[in-house]
Amino acid sequence: MEDQYLDAFIRESEEAITELNNSLLELESDPDDQQAMDSIFRTAHTLKGNFGAMGFEEASNLAHAIEDLLDEMRQGEMDVTPEIMDLVFAGVDDIEAIVGEIEAEGESTVETAAMVEDIRTVIEEGADAAGSDHEAGRDRSEDGSASGEDSTAAADGDTVDVESVLERVDVPKPDERSVYHVSVDVGDGNMQGVDAMLAVESLIEELDVLATDPDREAIEDGDFEETFSAFVADDDGESVQSTLDGMGPIEAATVTDATQAVAASDTGSTDDGGSTPSSSASSTDSSVDEIKSVRVDVGQLDTLHGLVEQLVTSRIKLRRAVEDESLDSANETLNELDKITASLQNTVMDMRLIPLRKVVGKFPRLVRDLSRDLGKEIEFTIEGEDIELDRTILTEISDPLMHILRNAVDHGIESPEEREQKGKPREGHIELRASRERDHVVITVEDDGAGLDVEGIREQALESGVRSADELERMDDSAIYDLVFHPGFSTAEEVTDTSGRGVGMDVVHETVTQLDGSVNVESTQGEGTTVSLRLPVTMAIVKVLFVQVGKEQYGIPIKNVDEITAATEARTINGNEVIKHNDEIYPIIDLAEGFDVPGETANGDGMLVRVRESERKVALHCDEVNSQEEVVVKPLEGILSGTPGLSGTAVLGDGNIVHILDVVTL
Repeated sequence: MEDQYLDAFIRESEEAITELNNSLLELESDPDDQQAMDSIFRTAHTLKGNFGAMGFEEASNLAHAIEDLLDEMRQGEMDVTPEIMDLVFAGVDDIEAIVGEIEAEGESTVETAAMVEDIRTVIEEGADAAGSDHEAGRDRSEDGSASGEDSTAAADGDTVDVESVLERVDVPKPDERSVYHVSVDVGDGNMQGVDAMLAVESLIEELDVLATDPDREAIEDGDFEETFSAFVADDDGESVQSTLDGMGPIEAATVTDATQAVAASDTGSTDDGGSTPSSSASSTDSSVDEIKSVRVDVGQLDTLHGLVEQLVTSRIKLRRAVEDESLDSANETLNELDKITASLQNTVMDMRLIPLRKVVGKFPRLVRDLSRDLGKEIEFTIEGEDIELDRTILTEISDPLMHILRNAVDHGIESPEEREQKGKPREGHIELRASRERDHVVITVEDDGAGLDVEGIREQALESGVRSADELERMDDSAIYDLVFHPGFSTAEEVTDTSGRGVGMDVVHETVTQLDGSVNVESTQGEGTTVSLRLPVTMAIVKVLFVQVGKEQYGIPIKNVDEITAATEARTINGNEVIKHNDEIYPIIDLAEGFDVPGETANGDGMLVRVRESERKVALHCDEVNSQEEVVVKPLEGILSGTPGLSGTAVLGDGNIVHILDVVTL
């Protein structure tokens, strides 16, 4: 099969799955929405046909079964119930898993017979046949049990979803050994807690136990249902099973290799130190993949073609001017090239722009599944999904946005009962909206939940040493909210007491900052929280001011510069150098000292570059200011990523590499 056809099939399928999920959500909220039903049926029919045409029979059979079930609902033969919708969503998740496997491997090994049988049974026997076994996102084997490395059969015949367990247990990344999930049954004796305590002690004595679920204290109190889980590091699963078979306190145990699941859970989490409620749907629990394709307007292609023609013509003219040693003609042609390359740059930047819906289209399903898992009632709305952003920026912000939404659902919105006690509607509301502000886009996630506890954050900041008592006393509420971005601000349990916004928010802040953006949190306790991301529409090409520091050169983004003055304007207050502007005091940062540049100032007292107050109230001291130029900025990677004071590097026309400053983290 030709790659171009396969890639087009995958991209179209991904879009269809997102559309199908969102239409299903509309139908679930309004079972009488005939337009949503028609859209769902049409999309499912298209998926069935596309899978069949490409030779993926398993997926085609599943899509066909879903189509038939939807037809029953469309004809009024079956009601739209939560159980039916769970079954349909589960089928859609299996289809999405198939598409993902086809993209990665070129084929799919996912077996859909059990899911198809479940759906056919519901069609034949009615809605009552759709039971709790149809959890969204569960992979099924031929016998209908959960299959694959992310689940294992427990001793009592039920299934344990390893991936869900991993969401609650902080299991370390595997080393050279494998990680095995052990489902332990100690029987149903009268002293289950004592039996479990002996079992745990034996496990720890004989095996390298990384974690248990629930925790050890709960297990020893007998606070678990029939079985509990343990994660063990070992070289051989058979050896683990053999050891377990010889343990007296354990009546039965099963072992499954969970190495891949542990690795995926560990690398996929955006939290720092605690659990995040899992979405039962695989499609909403994973990160948004890198955007690998864009749709280009024919008009843009025509413009690009015309610019390339002009470029070729100018190249020929320039070569002739050089051969004829005609300086005037060469200068004229260079001016033409400047205009052509500027137009070319703008056209290419526009072609990289992608609507926000490419990322946020999957979020309604995420909120739906999380709210059902947590027993909450939430209305989720999106505004401004047509706003466009650069492909790279859109890919990078998907995980931060997903994390912010998870926190809003889990810790922001209260339970229906709690909301009623507070005089609020049972149904909470979360809104994601985007707006364009010149060359930036502002994305806001706002909820009407519990809000942030200012005093609770102060206490946590003081206890963890993030700020001193004097500093906290001088900080206003807005500055207090920003403390949740501090790395390792608190544990999940502690942060939950202050609305849970601290876990992983440092990751959100770091990602947005690396994109040359900013993030802000505002909240009113009892009324809700608003998280705003301010991001550039495009990245890569930036106009910078070059400054000399000793023998080194640095670039400062022009948009961050407010004024350039001689260093003689500086004065010393309490031993610190500052500059005064409009009755405001700006501390001076010596770049030579900050970056440990050897040598003395080569231009007398040097120069001061005052940064815009909206970015940071400081002035930068350098030897001299050189020039302005547009450059292509590459973000720092590897061990240099996140280096304070640096946002990236740029390669100049002479081949030299210049560091671009990040004035906020200097």
